[in-house]
Amino acid sequence: MSTATKIIAATEQLRADMNALSFADPVAYVYNPLDYAWAMHEAFIKRFATKKKKVIFLGMNPGPWGMSQTGIPFGEIPSVRDWMKLDKPITQPDSVHPKRPITGLACTRSEVSGRRLWGFFAERWPDPKGFFADHYVLNYCPLAFMEESGRNRTPDKLPADERAAIEKACDKHLRACVDILKPEWVVGVGGFARKRAEIALSDFTGQFGTVLHPSPASPKANRGWEGYALAELEEQGIW
Repeated sequence: MSTATKIIAATEQLRADMNALSFADPVAYVYNPLDYAWAMHEAFIKRFATKKKKVIFLGMNPGPWGMSQTGIPFGEIPSVRDWMKLDKPITQPDSVHPKRPITGLACTRSEVSGRRLWGFFAERWPDPKGFFADHYVLNYCPLAFMEESGRNRTPDKLPADERAAIEKACDKHLRACVDILKPEWVVGVGGFARKRAEIALSDFTGQFGTVLHPSPASPKANRGWEGYALAELEEQGIW
């Protein structure tokens, strides 16, 4: 069985595990892009998860204008369309918040975190094959959560029992991906992802790293995220 086929199987299991969960108020809408954007996510795996990797970058969960639209972690539209050259059909979640429509590659909103992350990689590797030769990007949790107002709710803000159910499935998926891709490094994009990786991968024989999250909510990231990220990657010996 090929590396990509193994990752697809692990991700299909994660999709099923996520769809078996339920969430109480204030979560009113849950988007699972592994459902409605599966064709795009599967294409991402088939093209870029074809062999072992040196580094896995791990994000938290989808943003409304990134993976929620494209099915790709940190999936900012131009990066997916113009750099990765991926274009597959995107359908719709079962229930769509009117303030958070899914328009796929036609979305005109920018996912700032994704623009910074993928833009940083694309500047260093104009051909994505160069980046994906040794790197891969995962999100810890594939679900996006919204309150009735449309406000995003991150997994760390969920009640303990709901969070535990998510973590059980997402930890299992992360362990499976690491077992398949056999990285030397698992790098959390932000502190939450680093912490979850350390918990899920307690017997990991490689090394853990961290880069500053590129979110526009971070004043430090807004002062030149690319420079901070490069310095962190070099200081930790990842690059």
